[in-house]
This record gives sequence, C-alpha cells and structure tokens, in this order.
Amino acid sequence: TWFLSIIQNEFRSGKINLDSTMKLLDKLQIPFDYVHVKHIFKKTVDKRKAPTINIEDFRAIYRTLVHRPEFHELFCTYAPNKKVLADTELIAFLKKEQFETEANETTALEIISKYEPIEEMRKRREMSFEGFVRYLNSEDCSIFRKDHKIVYQDMNRPLCDYFISSSHNTYLISDQLIGPSHLWGYASALLKGCRCLEIDCWDGSHNDPVVYHGHTLTSKISFSSVIQVIEKYAFAASEYPVVLSLENHCSPKQQEVMADYLENILGSKLLSSAINDEVPTELPSPEALKFKILIKNKKVGTLEETILRKGQDSHGETGEIIEEVHASDEEEGDERTPLSPTTESPKRKCESESTPPPRKKPKMKKIKIAIELSDLVIYTKSQKFESFEQSRESQKCYENNSIGETRARKFAKHSAQEFIAHTARFITRIYPKGTRTNSSNYNPQEFWNVGCQMVALNFQTPGVPMELQNGKFLDNGGCGYILKPEFLRNLSSTFNPHKVTGEGTPVALSIRLISGYQLPRSNLSKSNKADPLVHIEIYGVPEDQTKKQSSVVKGNALNPRWNETFTFTVQVPELALIRFNVEDQVSLAGNEFLGQYTLPVQSLSKG
Repeated sequence: TWFLSIIQNEFRSGKINLDSTMKLLDKLQIPFDYVHVKHIFKKTVDKRKAPTINIEDFRAIYRTLVHRPEFHELFCTYAPNKKVLADTELIAFLKKEQFETEANETTALEIISKYEPIEEMRKRREMSFEGFVRYLNSEDCSIFRKDHKIVYQDMNRPLCDYFISSSHNTYLISDQLIGPSHLWGYASALLKGCRCLEIDCWDGSHNDPVVYHGHTLTSKISFSSVIQVIEKYAFAASEYPVVLSLENHCSPKQQEVMADYLENILGSKLLSSAINDEVPTELPSPEALKFKILIKNKKVGTLEETILRKGQDSHGETGEIIEEVHASDEEEGDERTPLSPTTESPKRKCESESTPPPRKKPKMKKIKIAIELSDLVIYTKSQKFESFEQSRESQKCYENNSIGETRARKFAKHSAQEFIAHTARFITRIYPKGTRTNSSNYNPQEFWNVGCQMVALNFQTPGVPMELQNGKFLDNGGCGYILKPEFLRNLSSTFNPHKVTGEGTPVALSIRLISGYQLPRSNLSKSNKADPLVHIEIYGVPEDQTKKQSSVVKGNALNPRWNETFTFTVQVPELALIRFNVEDQVSLAGNEFLGQYTLPVQSLSKG
C-alpha cells in the first residue's frame, strides 16, 4: 500500500520512460547508479520491445536494486515473522551485530523514526524491511566511526604534537614543468582540509610578485590573487590554523610588497605578532591559533628582536642570512633549483663517497630578507637542517626544518629513534624530490611513522599516496590536525618503527567481506558487468604492511557476493591505515582499478 501510494500517480497514463524511472527512485530515497539502472531498464524494455515500462516492471526493477538478498537474510534472522522488526528485535540486532552494547528502547525508536518510511509502522514502533534497508544504507552504518567525524582529540597541545595535512607546490594543478599554475589549486586544497600550503614567489613585472615553479614553463599567477583566494577559503573546512610555506625568491623590494599584501588582504586573520608579545618555551596549540594564518619563511634574527621592533617602521630595511650550500640540496632539487645538467653524474658521485675528497671550504650563500616580511614570521621560522645533534643543542621551538624525501628516507631507515626525538620537539616538513617532475608522490606513511608533522604531497596527483593522505585526515573531524600517538610526542620515547614487537598493544582485526553494490563498471565493458575482486591492505609500520585478496566474482558489478573473512594482527594500530581496493579482473595480466576507500584502523566501526 505504501509503495503504490508513492508511485501510482506517475503511472496514471499507464507507462513511464527511463527519465521518470530515475525521478521515481529519487522520490523513494534510494541511492542508485545511473549506469546500473539504465542497464536493468534496458533489459526490461528489450523484452517488451517498447521504450517504456509499466507499474509491475517498475516494482521488479525496484526489488532488484533495493531488496538485496544479504540484507533480507539478516533481517529474517531477527524478524521472527520475516515481515517486521519490533523495537525489541531491533535492539537485539544493534547489540549483537552492531556491538552497540548501550542500545536501548530510545536508540531503537530514534532509528525507526529516522529511517522507517511507512507511517503506520512508525506509529506501531516497528521497522519494515524497507526501513531496515534504508538504515543499513545510511551514514549511521558507515564503516567510519561516527564519533571520529567530529573534532574529538585534545587540541590544546603544542603544534609539533600533531600530524598536519600539508600540500606541496599547491599552485600546480598538473605537472611541475609546463603545466598550468592555478588559483583552484589553493581553493581545492583548503576545501579538502589542507592546513599547510606552499607558495613559490618570484619577482614579477611592475614590482608585483608572481607565483609559479621557477625556471620552468609553468604559467604565472599573481601573489596577491593567491592570498585573496586563501583569505576566502582558509577556514571553510576547518577552523584550525593555516600555515603558508613561502618558497621565497623575491628581491627585498618585492618582499615588502608581499608583506603589504599579506597584512592588507588577510587583516586580522594574519598572525603578525607573538601571543601576549612573549617568546614561547613551547609552540602554541591549534586551539590557541584558531582562525589564524601563519607565515613560514626564513627570518632575520630572533623572535625577541621582532617583539622589540613592534610598532616601528622597518620600511626599506633588510637583513642577511648566510647559509652553507650542501650537495644534498642539489640532489633534492632543494625546492629552489630544478635539476640542471650541472649536477654531477651519479657515477662520479658514488666514487667520491667511497674515497672522501679533500675537505673543500663549504660554499656559502647570502640571502637578503626584507625586515617587514621577516617580522611576520612568528612560530614557523624556516631553519636549515644541519644535523639532529645541532638541532638538539641550538634549535628554538619556533624554528622548523624542511627535509627532502631522499635524505629523510635515509634518516627514517638508519636513525629512526633520533628522528623521532627530533620531531617530538620541532615541526619537520618533508617534500618530494626535485626529480618528480610529473608531480608523482612518495608514500607518506614512512614519514608519519617517525612523527614528521608536515608530510607534503602533490594534492593534484591521484594515486595511493593521496588516498592514504585523504584516509588518514578523515580522522578528528577532517580538521587537518591529528594528535600524534603518545610514543611520538614523548621526549624520552624509545619507539622504533622497525622494531615494534613487544612494544605496543597489538589488535586482532577481523574483516568479513560480504558483498558489493552497484560497483562502477570497467571502462572496457559495454554492459554493466565487471569481474570484481577486493584487496584489503594495511599500511603502517613495516611489520604491519600487508595485503590480502578476495576471490573474483565473475560478471557481476551490480551485487557481487564474496562472504570471505580476513584476519590481521596489527602491531601498532595507532599508525595503521586500512585500504579497501576494488578492481576488475580484465585479464590474467592485469586488473583495472574501480574504486577504493581508506581509513585509520582505529576509526573502524564494529558491526
């Protein structure tokens, strides 16, 4: 009766076409995939040899899409008469299947009133199969824990205690050599919750700085337009602070123009002086810096000197920083210099490593910085990384390092504990090596494992690294800050990601892969068919890295069923991500990617 009352109006003239079928499914509040509905519709009308369907056909299509057998079996397990679930039976289901030990009458009635479409059932405090299907398809039954969809972590700890969602060369929307630079790169990263953006600044004509990938053919955008976009979108997805990492190649004159733009466009959002004009002994917290934009750049002198200069006019003043130039900077492309043919060939480099050459005096370079810009750098002063030892002895809490992926990987492999002691004290940013001209990404997990806060990725490049990034930062309400586990914050931590046995509290994880539903079809498929299989992958410390594979279901993308159980032991669940990767077995030689979902192991919802 309920079903007919909703649809009969549409069938007044007897039959409906595909378009009306879609509208009707929408009205019934059923999520559907156009390709699958079109295919089922076409099968139905081909039998009829007419382009429309009648009311009985529509009911059959609805049942094919909605009345999934695996749902019906579950429903019948708890509904003694196979027709309705009373509130008490729903409570039994919630406790036993969904592990909601606290479930009671109130919980059950809330679910009934939210998902049961039939009014008489709601009045009788019962749930029909229609309501049950809508409940199981809802966000309430998402594998991602509901209480992790909001900010739930302590946001009052120093900034260095968090993993921070970070982007590399944010202005690029394709490759690093000839691709376009675009404002959309900034807006889209901020809308994804990214909290650390990179801006490559160069002198432009008419004393107006521009943003692009220097010494390449990527197009240019004006610095002022970038700051306007950041001002507009900075806090759209998260209220916690945004760090602008300036890759600064401008003359002091244009650096002053940059400082003007930052102050005038960002206004009160710009953090332009230390909180209470005090030099901190530890970094402020994300909570204390809410709705603030921080500038990360090289700085002349100390924060004390900046505080003393407050209120003075420093227009026209510049300071100088003298830095050593390392060979390793060249190899990483140092973010500044794209690899040019002048770097040594790798063969010569290996020889020189085995026979140490006579110590040349290190090359020094002078960097001129406008005091006006320097004084806008408060808690995020870029400090050249020399060694862990030197940082321990002389680095201040508001100084942070950028380390290229190749050098950082060596540290993570060979000096993990020293690296962790460093990241427990100082914000450390990792960036992709300069040779990744196609904007490819490295695996961020190995750097999260040693506590690196800003693991910068090319957000414009899809693939596993960005899927891990997006999955990790779903946590804590998607706010872009995730509290690091205690063993990565503790200054006297003995944690080593390469030797974890006996250290943590391992968890046993059991995943039952039941079924798929309206999977995307293969690009190669003419019908709505695919031969789907699922890889379940764990990313984390090396010992937890593993991958298991389901069987292949032949010729079914609409509702494949696997009913297979996989078990994992996860040694360090605090750092582990789980990725469900669905592929179509196109041939024995290769599979085609259909879709994936990644989330933190500790954000898995039981049931």
